[in-house]
Amino acid sequence: MASSKHSQELRRLARSVLQPGFVGTEAPDWVLREIGDGLASVVLFSRNIVTPRQVARLTGRLRAENPELIIAIDEEAGDVTRIESATGSTRPGNFALGTVDDTELTEAVAADLGRQLHTAGVSLDYAPSADVNSNPDNPIIGVRSFGVDAKVVARHTAAWIRGLQSAGVAACAKHFPGHGDVAVDSHHGLPVYDADRARIAEQALPPFRAALDAGVRAVMSGHLLVPAYDPELPATLSRRILDELLRQELGFDGVVVTDAIEMGAVAGTYGIGGATVRAVAAGADAVCVGGENAQEATAVQLVDALVDAVRSGELPAERLADARARV
Repeated sequence: MASSKHSQELRRLARSVLQPGFVGTEAPDWVLREIGDGLASVVLFSRNIVTPRQVARLTGRLRAENPELIIAIDEEAGDVTRIESATGSTRPGNFALGTVDDTELTEAVAADLGRQLHTAGVSLDYAPSADVNSNPDNPIIGVRSFGVDAKVVARHTAAWIRGLQSAGVAACAKHFPGHGDVAVDSHHGLPVYDADRARIAEQALPPFRAALDAGVRAVMSGHLLVPAYDPELPATLSRRILDELLRQELGFDGVVVTDAIEMGAVAGTYGIGGATVRAVAAGADAVCVGGENAQEATAVQLVDALVDAVRSGELPAERLADARARV
């Protein structure tokens, strides 16, 4: 009996570090069941959103299962909008804000977005992009960045975070340690950021330092290889980057969230279960499962993978417990 109770506890622990999406504008039964069994977070995308009132109903239904549930969204305003995906965002995106270069305006825009998200029941926003768009061939960041100058990006990253968090929604600076100087889209392949540590410190890290100084509650790891820190593992799976650089050197104590774990850059090599286990072992506290994999079978598969990894000794139970505590 004790072992089955222990097994249930371990499964609850594993569920607490997942942030899955789901399909539909109402809460599916499987999501409600998983929340009852310890799932601590979900993430919304445009497929879940019709109107603000419907979103508020949806989040209310989800929270009825657990009032502490984290409800995340990937809402950057500008080009990447979920809450206004039907019409396009009414708010300027990062590149426009960085170009105007008025930090009070940036803070006000983010506060306004934060109020809308908070009213809709969202508690964590996977934004802002703190990437410095230093490579003109970058296929994925572009106008999602505040600009090409690390100082400008740092200023506006901090202002955006202050604004959003003033409205009671946690911000998440992404894609650590900086996705701006690459020429590959990590949804499909593995980008390489081939600068030395001095260049990275000067070019990519200032906005993340500014985000930490502004009190950002979460940081999202990027699926990119940064050989100066780890020649083998992408940042999301790298202890050297998530633990040694982000936690120890930069002193971040909040939640580390992965970029969507089913993306080709990590799942292509390790599979979605293998990537999840490696990410948590490396120091990630929450694993975002977005995309097309938003279904019950995937959630179960990832819980199984985490439980198996604890049992085999690949993932220390204390690391999983530490991740849950941060979440």
